[in-house]
Amino acid sequence: MRIMFVCTGNICRSPLAHRLLEKQASDRGVADRIEVESSGTDHWHVGEEVDSRMRSTAAAHGLKLNHRARQIEPEDLREYDLVIAMGAGHLRAVRSLAHRAGVSNAPEPRLFREFDPLVAGTRKIPDVPDPYYGGDSGFEEVYRIVERTCASLLDALQEGRLQADEPGSS
Repeated sequence: MRIMFVCTGNICRSPLAHRLLEKQASDRGVADRIEVESSGTDHWHVGEEVDSRMRSTAAAHGLKLNHRARQIEPEDLREYDLVIAMGAGHLRAVRSLAHRAGVSNAPEPRLFREFDPLVAGTRKIPDVPDPYYGGDSGFEEVYRIVERTCASLLDALQEGRLQADEPGSS
């Protein structure tokens, strides 16, 4: 299954989810069953490394983030089985991109925290907070949210609760 995580600039939240899901899949011995990528809805940081504060937070947990930011493209919507937005604004941006580009056969994008065991099943799914304008504690909070949510997402994938709709179908 091909999975794309999407945030604003692709320098904090989505690259963390990208790398954590890859690591967790590897730790569980299922890395060969998924392909993970991340992107941003906006172009401001294209080509830049992950934010240094996010890299430091991840490194404190033994995780290396060596990603360069990229912007989501219409072709991504055709190629990925699951596009997961880190927040409601990103979800709207992905849907808008699909509409503007005439991509009609793409799977419906999902909100990342739909898979968060602490909020799953609630009426309003919260965003993954953007730590960019805050302090170090915000990056640590995002790490904890993304780590547990990726684990729950991987559980859903392994248990067959998530199926590929079409694109690069697994």
